Amino acid sequence: MKKYLIPIFSLLLATSCIDYNTDSGFSDDNEQNPTENNEVRMWLTTQSKIYLNKELSIDYTNDITDVVVRIDPSTKYQTIDGFGGTLTGSSAYLLQQMSAEKRAQVLKDLFDTKEGAGLESIRIAIGASDFSMDLYTYCDKQGIENFAIPEIDKRDLIPVLKEILAINPNIKLIASPWSPPAWMKSSGKLNLGTLKGPEVYDDYATYFVKYVQAMKAEGITIDAITLQNEADFESGVHPSMKMSWQEQAEIIGKYIGPKFKAAGITTKILVLDHNFDIYNYAINVLSDAVANPYIDGTAFHGYAGKPSAINEVKTAFPTKSIYETELSGGDWNTGTEMETMFYYISDFMVPCMQNGSSNFMMFNIALNSQHGPVTPGGTFCEDCRGIVTIDGDDAKKELEYYMLSHFSKVCRTGAKMISTSFTGAFPEGATATAFLNPDGSRGLVVVNESGNNINMTVKDQTNGKRIVYSVPNSSVASFLLK
Repeated sequence: MKKYLIPIFSLLLATSCIDYNTDSGFSDDNEQNPTENNEVRMWLTTQSKIYLNKELSIDYTNDITDVVVRIDPSTKYQTIDGFGGTLTGSSAYLLQQMSAEKRAQVLKDLFDTKEGAGLESIRIAIGASDFSMDLYTYCDKQGIENFAIPEIDKRDLIPVLKEILAINPNIKLIASPWSPPAWMKSSGKLNLGTLKGPEVYDDYATYFVKYVQAMKAEGITIDAITLQNEADFESGVHPSMKMSWQEQAEIIGKYIGPKFKAAGITTKILVLDHNFDIYNYAINVLSDAVANPYIDGTAFHGYAGKPSAINEVKTAFPTKSIYETELSGGDWNTGTEMETMFYYISDFMVPCMQNGSSNFMMFNIALNSQHGPVTPGGTFCEDCRGIVTIDGDDAKKELEYYMLSHFSKVCRTGAKMISTSFTGAFPEGATATAFLNPDGSRGLVVVNESGNNINMTVKDQTNGKRIVYSVPNSSVASFLLK
């Protein structure tokens, strides 16, 4: 994770931060209204915070306005694997420290598809990250035969994952190492360095095989792996390692790919797992004729460059998937809380989706109010923020929760992004992103930063049904049409 600064945006109705705590830990803004069986459902968040993911009543109508947003399920794009964040060691620890009752409520609010946000994409670290309770890997003792699930993950990570999967078995898991075992590295430690060279490539590939198999034995299916978190970055204070694109291509093509195939492992292999600005790294790996057949796609982070880089990779390799696997919230944001939310949505979430990403993930699912716990050995990000903030049994929904929820409530795993088009003047500063869910329902997220309310009609091109709604300026409105 690399810290970055967010510019100030001049949005209307800016207000100061408020605490969403209630006696039970979470606010009731997302409690299920008695409208689950309604033909149309919608949720609204406004810059003024009068509404925070509040479910409102709306019905089909015969009315029509000058601005019409047409959604067309017959024109389909990428498959969506969900929205979510990283269950770091620190996140798992904080959740495990809660009482069983409070933890169950927080997990329900995060992952339940009917009564919560319905997040369905989780990233986990293979060993320690920059937010862990200790420094460790899955094979600290030299010799790949010594591979074993660490006790710390048996204590925190795996029990929490099992609780989450009990709530929603459709969760997709992406696993990434922040560092290989120290004995495989030139530095001899978890921070800094590179792999020693080809003499450890076979062991490193076996490390992934054993990891996927060990998690499977725990009832946890790893949907995808990346070879190295932030492959072009190394830190002196937390687990990290540099890996060149040439090295990544060789390890995938000659070692991990063949080993996965021989073991019958269907876990996807993703390349890069770093920022948009170094997209050429992914193109170079994908251009390797030996590695390419084993690669499902590219994973990006949002700390440098722009989501338009997705187009560069998609143009070169249109059949390969794109994932967005990390973007942290934090107190370095220079605008108001809600300005920051609109920035994340307008500059990252929507462009990622519209450029072809199969998911969108923030970083830590949970941190405490002191922005930790951070990994022992040195402070890296002193003001990072989780999707929720947890102190003991108290939990607070952060802006990232509401932002992700606007998409996850109307776009389920396995959905297809679909076409949107407009009649009338859909204003500059507004976006509309639509999805076709596996159950046939259609989701639409409208972000309005145009400076004016948008009195609009949403028309389903397949059946001609319409809804009419005036989307307030500086708001996000999500619609689910059955």
